[in-house]
Order: sequence, then C-alpha cells, then structure tokens
Amino acid sequence: MRSIRRQLLLWQIGALLLTGLLVSAITYSLAWNAFNDLRDDTLAQIAYSVLRHGVVTDDGSDPTDEKDPGQFMSQIWGDDGVLQYSSLASVGPPPQKNGLHIVHWQDDEWHLYTLRNSGLIIQVGNPSSHRQRMFTHIIQWMLLPLSILVAGLGGLIWTAVGRALTPLKQVQREIGQRDAPALHAIETQGLPDEVAPLVGALNDLLARLDTTLTSQRRFIADAAHELRTPLTAIKLRSQLLRQCTDPAEWAKSLSQLESGVDRAAHLVEQMLRMARLEPGIQPRSLAEVRLDELAKSVVAEFSTQAEARHIDAGITRADPVTVRGHRDSLRVMLGNLVDNALRYTPPGGRVDVAVWPEGNQAMLTVTDTGPGIPEAERERVFDRFYRLAQADIPGSGLGLGIVRQAVNAHGGRITLDSAPDGGLRATVQLPVSNPESPATDG
Repeated sequence: MRSIRRQLLLWQIGALLLTGLLVSAITYSLAWNAFNDLRDDTLAQIAYSVLRHGVVTDDGSDPTDEKDPGQFMSQIWGDDGVLQYSSLASVGPPPQKNGLHIVHWQDDEWHLYTLRNSGLIIQVGNPSSHRQRMFTHIIQWMLLPLSILVAGLGGLIWTAVGRALTPLKQVQREIGQRDAPALHAIETQGLPDEVAPLVGALNDLLARLDTTLTSQRRFIADAAHELRTPLTAIKLRSQLLRQCTDPAEWAKSLSQLESGVDRAAHLVEQMLRMARLEPGIQPRSLAEVRLDELAKSVVAEFSTQAEARHIDAGITRADPVTVRGHRDSLRVMLGNLVDNALRYTPPGGRVDVAVWPEGNQAMLTVTDTGPGIPEAERERVFDRFYRLAQADIPGSGLGLGIVRQAVNAHGGRITLDSAPDGGLRATVQLPVSNPESPATDG
C-alpha cells in the first residue's frame, strides 16, 4: 500500500538532501579554487618580500633558526646555482623558471613560485597535501552550518507533512469508529481545500447509499406486507380444498387458488423488476436503442392478451428515433405501460402507442379508453404498492412505480393526463441520442 506521507517525505527530504549535496559540492569546488588562488598569490608575495627585505623565512625568523617549513617552504640559490638557503631539512624541489609552477616532488604535488632577480633565485612553495589539510579544516567549519540547516529543514518538513495529513487521519478515525448504519455526512468544516472535495464526494456517496438502503428497507417492508395477503389467501384456499367434497365447489376453490397464485407470481415478478432497476443504470450497459422499433416489438408481445380481451391495441405512429439507454429497462418500462392500459381498458376498447422525435426529445405515448385516473391521484399512483381505492382490477401497485424508476434512470420524465376520448394518456419524454442519426439497436 502506497503511503502519501512516505511519498511526500521521500520527495521533499530527498530534494532537500540533493540540494544540500549540490550546494556543498559547488561550495567546495569554488572555495578550493579560491583557496588555491589565494595561496598562490601569497607565494608570490613572500618571494618578493624575501627579495626586498632579505628575509629568508616565511615568518620573519632568523635563517639560523631551526629549519621548519611551516606553511611555506623557501629556497635561495646564487647565480652560480649553489643553494644558499632552504627552509627544508632535506633537499627541496629544484629551481624553476620565473613564475608559478605545479611540480611533482617526492610523491607530492608542490605549488612553487620562482623569482630570478639580482643574481638570486628565490623559490617559495608549499605541498598540496598541506593545502588540503588546511582547506579541509576550513571547509568543515563552512559546511557545518549548512548541515545544521539541512537537518533543521528536514525536521521541519517531517513535522509539516505530519500536520498537513492530520485532517485525513481525523476523517479515517471518524469513519473507522462508525457502525454500519451510520451514514450521516462527515463534518467538512476546518478541512483543507485539498481534502474538502474528497470528503464532499464521500458525503455524496454516503447520501446516495443511505437513500438506496432506506429505499431497499422500505421496499422489503412493503413487499412483505403485500405478499402476506395473497399467501394468506392461498393458504386458506388450500385448506378449503382439503375439506371440500363437492366437485363444483372444489373446482371453484381451485380456480380461486390459481388466481391467488397468479397474483403472487405477478407481484414477485414486478418486485424483481423493480429490484433490478433499484441500483440505477450502469454506464457500461448503455446502448443506442431505436425506441420506435422497441415499441412495435412490445405491442406485438401483448397482441394475444389484447385479442383475448377484445381490445384494439396497436401503433398509431412510429417515427424513427434513437435514445441511449438500457434496452431491457426500456422494454420493462414500455411493457408495464401497455400492460397497465390493457388491464384497465374494458372489452371493445382501444390502446394506442405512438413514438416520434420532437426537438431533442423522444416522445412516447400510451393512450387507453379505460376509466382514467382522477387528477388528484395521478402523482400517488407512482408510489410503490399504491392502488386506487375503487380499482377492482387485479394488480400489484408496482407497475407505474417501475415505469417512473426506469424513466428517471434514463434522464426522462413521465406525465399522466386525460386522453382526448376519455381514459388515460401516459406521456414519456426521453433525451434523443443523436437527432440527426437515428441508428440502430434494432
């Protein structure tokens, strides 16, 4: 598992250390070059001082003092090439031409400045090893404050990252301490701008989850209540059948038992349809659907039921129009509208289905010649298990609820009003997928 804290610390402290190393390297290089230049200039100054004042040592001591090279070595030759003085106890580097030279002598590198004047050869120098020791001592004191600064900044970064991630830890603790039913929003006050959107999105998810779970609990409670009636009736009829001896009464009870089973089966089927729609339409399941062809297919499925009830059911208009949606959900929606219309339309009546495009909307109407729905009830009939008080037609009270759920899932809307010839007209509006190209999911 990747840690944000670890990543931040690695990147920031790593960048700090890299910067410190680069600064140290650059400082070392520049200081070393400057130090060498300064020491070389000092060699020249000492050589001229010896020439002017006859000083044969670098510190002004008498040449007869104990030989000690100190920081610098000095040598003097006569014009005959005979060594007259050397601050070294042993033989030093041979005389060079006028100017600054770097020579290798006795396993060491020497910086020498040679001055030929007034019949003398004056040569002053010091070894690189001695310079390196001096410079190392100096640079240690130069880099010590930088090291302390880097360490201090590293500690500051460590503390700052910990403090910056504290809100995330608080959110983690709050969520971790919750029980499963606790889906209330997480407090966003005081959260940093970078964390607040994440918590806001999480709150939106919690709200949707709470809505879904509440809906499911209500659905289960309503379903249990609604199933109790047909199951009780089935149980009573089965008991009567066990006691019945009259063939006519037995046949009547059996018919009533079958009706109860049919009602329970229809209720279960409707509940399963609604449950499948409950989570919503997943984007990956969407496709281009020809609504006009789907309407023709659904009406054809119900043709046998319409003929059995002597109802004229058909398509009055089927202009090509394409919507983007879930084909099975749209079929369930249209099937429930047609089934509902056939149930409430008396024999000899008519059920008309029409589909056409209108602007950026696909229009679908299902019109019947049944009793209609009072205006005051037209919103309530979409509630689960709600049935009109005067309705004597078998049903579950879920059909129109399923229709609205499917329509809402597709970003559409449904309205109910009175048909011109009496009865009910259900109008569905769905967004058109591509108004100029009504192609194709047959």
